[in-house]
Amino acid sequence: MTRDTADAGSRWAGRHRARAAALQALYECEIGGLTPQQALGVLHHAGPPEVNDPGEDEHAFVIALVKGAMTDKAALDERIGEAAKNWRVERMAVIDRLVMRLAAQEMLAHRESPPRVVISEAIELARAYSGDEAAKFVNGVLDGVYRRLKDEGLLVD
Repeated sequence: MTRDTADAGSRWAGRHRARAAALQALYECEIGGLTPQQALGVLHHAGPPEVNDPGEDEHAFVIALVKGAMTDKAALDERIGEAAKNWRVERMAVIDRLVMRLAAQEMLAHRESPPRVVISEAIELARAYSGDEAAKFVNGVLDGVYRRLKDEGLLVD
């Protein structure tokens, strides 16, 4: 393995851990009523035991995901609701909703992240924190979000 390959692998592993940390922070906001700053502070100081530190290089990414998902919550939920035919966003399982919100935010605001990778990561987070059925649901909804964003010219493959 070359150094470039090792660096790329560690970067993507860091991104994976960053997404898990961002999900944890969003959960703290949603369930615990914390502000994004408070939730990020909890993660920074104590860190949940089930989430590995994404590393210094990824802290800015975690902060951007969390703040963006909270700031754009209504618009993201609208996109998710449109893609989840016959499902009201507020009736979805909390973790599923947060995973999809996080992924939609990343697709819109972090164009360097390939949409297929973002969706794949979201599926893995849903599977890890909510189960196999949730992973299938998240996959279907995010595929719909992705297609709509692509049709609107907001994403390119």
